[in-house]
Parts: sequence; structure tokens; C-alpha cells
Amino acid sequence: MALQKGDKAPSFKLFNSDKKEVSLSDFNGKNLIVHFFPQAFTGVCTTQLCTVRDAISMYKNDKADVVAISVDSVFTLGKFKEEQKLQFDLLSDFNKDVSATYGAIHEVFPAFGMKGVSKRAAFVIDGHGTIQYAEVLDSPGDLPNFAAINETLTSLATA
Repeated sequence: MALQKGDKAPSFKLFNSDKKEVSLSDFNGKNLIVHFFPQAFTGVCTTQLCTVRDAISMYKNDKADVVAISVDSVFTLGKFKEEQKLQFDLLSDFNKDVSATYGAIHEVFPAFGMKGVSKRAAFVIDGHGTIQYAEVLDSPGDLPNFAAINETLTSLATA
């Protein structure tokens, strides 16, 4: 069953592009936006994460942190983060466990027939670990609804 608003966010512990462990519990008491993306260095993924990068000051004003998760290696994510000047953690779900737990994994990726690639998805998790927004996209060509993410964050900031 897909995760939805009101569900408890599944915990995770993954390595970031700096090879440091990051867990969901690191964000207790803060709102967190979790983006899943299929692959670094691809067009739509770059658009997704650069959209987040360009709005980062707004997210910080809403007292939210951001992480982005893919099945890429920490080394690939490090180079991607550097080239795109991303100011948030990119987390490697190389073993595909977290993507599967969040219901954000392609059994077979439509574009190349690869197995076990993250779906594009976005979750807003409040400071108590409850999902306040959930969107998992089946088409890798679609972008998350950034307006709905922003609206959710605004409602959490005023609550």
C-alpha cells in the first residue's frame, strides 16, 4: 500500500555524497522534504533538483530541510551535487531498500529497462515524523507538484 498523508514516515539511514550517515531521526523537530529521483545527470532529474536548489531559501524560511534520494552511488551523487551546486544532501539508496519502503521504486525503469531504479517522488514529513504530503510518479518524465509541496510547507509553518 502506498504511503499517504497521515502515515508515519518510515525511518531510514543512508550515506550522503560526503560519505556520512544521515537518518530520518536527524531531522526530529523539523519539517523535511524528501525527494526521490531516478538518476543523476539526467535531464528531468537535474530540473527537479535544480528547482529545489533555486527555492532553497524559501524552504529554509519555512523551517524545512531537504534531502534527495536515488539508487546512484555516493560517488556519482557527489559529482552531481558539485556540478549542480546543490546545497542539500543527496543520499545513496544503492541497496534500494528505502525507495522500496517508500513505494518509490520502478520494478523495471521504463526508459532503459533497468531494474530497481527510484521513481520520482516527493514527501513532506513534519517534525513529528508524520507524512503531510506524498506524491509518487509513475512516469520518469513528470515532475513533482512543487506548488502543492510549497502549500503544504506553508500550512505547517503557520500551524
